Formats: sequence, C-alpha cells, structure tokens
Amino acid sequence: MLLSVTACQGFALAGPAEQDGNARPVVLTTFTVLADMAHNVAGDDLDVRSIAKPGAEIHGYEPTPLDIAKATEADLILDNGFGLESWFAQFIEQIEVPHVVVTRGITPIDIASDAYAGKPNPHAWMSPEAGVTYVENMVTAFSDLDPDHAANYAQRGAQYAAEIRAVGEQLTTELAELPAAQRALVTCEGAFAYLARDAGLTERYIWPVNAEQQATPRQIAGVIEFVRESEVPAVFCESTVSDRPMRQVAEAAGAQFGGTLYVDSLSTADGPVPTYLDLLSHDAATILAGLTSSKDAS
Repeated sequence: MLLSVTACQGFALAGPAEQDGNARPVVLTTFTVLADMAHNVAGDDLDVRSIAKPGAEIHGYEPTPLDIAKATEADLILDNGFGLESWFAQFIEQIEVPHVVVTRGITPIDIASDAYAGKPNPHAWMSPEAGVTYVENMVTAFSDLDPDHAANYAQRGAQYAAEIRAVGEQLTTELAELPAAQRALVTCEGAFAYLARDAGLTERYIWPVNAEQQATPRQIAGVIEFVRESEVPAVFCESTVSDRPMRQVAEAAGAQFGGTLYVDSLSTADGPVPTYLDLLSHDAATILAGLTSSKDAS
C-alpha cells in the first residue's frame, strides 16, 4: 500500500490578518495546496494563510473585498502560475505586495486539446518531482523575506522535500505495476498530465481545465468512445466539480466510477486529504484500486 506520510496543516484559512502579536511575517497563498506546502517550510517562523478555502475551485475563483484587504496586510504572496489563477493578475494589480511564482524552473506540459491547446497545464504539483521544486522556490522566497530564519527554512525544506520524494517513489512504484491494458487514466479535468507522465499512464479527460465545467456532448461522446475501445475498467472525477458527466461516461461505456480524486484543493482537517502528501497518496491509491478492479464489480 502507499505510504501515509502526513505533514502538518497549520496555515490559516479565513480569520483576521493580524500577526498573532508576535510580528511574524504574513505569507498569503492562492489556494490550500500551496498553503500546506508553505507551512511545512515556514514552520512557526511565518504566518501562512490561504485565499481559497478547502473545497474551493481555484480556476474560477472570484476574490472578495475581504481577500484584497487580507492581501494588503501580507508581506509576500505565493501563486502557482502557469495560468492556474486566471483571476490573479487583476487581483495583484490592486495591491503592492511582492509575489513569487512557485512553478519557477519547472518545464510545463502543454494542454493538447480544445480552446486551451498549447497553453501550459498548471497542475505541476501533481508530480512529486515538481513538488520538490515548489519547495525549493519557497525556501528561497522565505529566506529572502526573513533572512534571520534562513537556516530554518533550508532545514525544513530539505526534510519536506525528502518526504515528497518518498511518497513519489512509492506512488510511481505502485502504479508501474498496472498491466498495459489498464494504464489509462480518465478524469473530468485534464489535471493529471504530470502524474500520468511520472507513472507512465495515458491521460484522457472530458474538459482541459475546470474553468469550463460544462461538458459538451462532443466531449462526452469522445471519452465514451475511448473508454469503450480501450476497455478502461474505471473512470474518475475531481472533488471540486460535479461528477455527473463522468458517471454518464461510465454508464454508457460499461466502466466503473472509480472514485473522487483531489487536485485543486485539500479537504478540511477531518477529511481524506488534509495535506499535500495525503492528496498524492489518496489519488494514487484510488487510481490503483479503480484500474485493477473488475469492470463487472458492483
């Protein structure tokens, strides 16, 4: 079974922007996955917060006046880049706070179809290898922000990167055992290009990014045809969108609905994926269970 390595989730989600009375610099991230990663590097030296709450869809997020107010009190903002936060450019124009793009140094995988063809797939954190680069960029950004604790950030970053690598190695080992006929990952959103690359899976999806959540008949028909012809045993959907279109695919193609995957958001603390490491392990376990199951199972 996959490793269960759970890092602590100690970032703030809502709440006031005060600095807890101890003058810690405030780091604001765009969504919960980045916030959890950032907290593992920051420890108690920084006050890490997330704009989006658990379960929120980040692609089409609409910042509120409260978000802008919180951002003006931040000392640093981290965003993913690669076009993930389509709202971020206008958001950042309204405030004068330094920001760092944590995908810096990662070679993107381009989206292959539909209106987004040729644009970078933003979900690089779904590759543990790329996740280590996120951590390295955070170490640099936090050390620049707070040089007095640079050694702490470097130490925590190295330890956290090792944990990410361990989960990644176990993930790819487990998924590598899938037979050739079962090595197709079919999801609602095309969010798994990096994970599919790492694990040697063929990726297929209904829509390229969750900014377009309304599946067209043509998109659904194409996925049904692929699932039928490839005899894919199970299909999946992400937690932040409706799984109704994928359940339609499963029924029409004679496949199982294999379960819910997490990509754009962590769960709450008592949910299945309260941390980034949990997210990777949960998704790999769900994919493995679905693709190794019998299509005739209930």
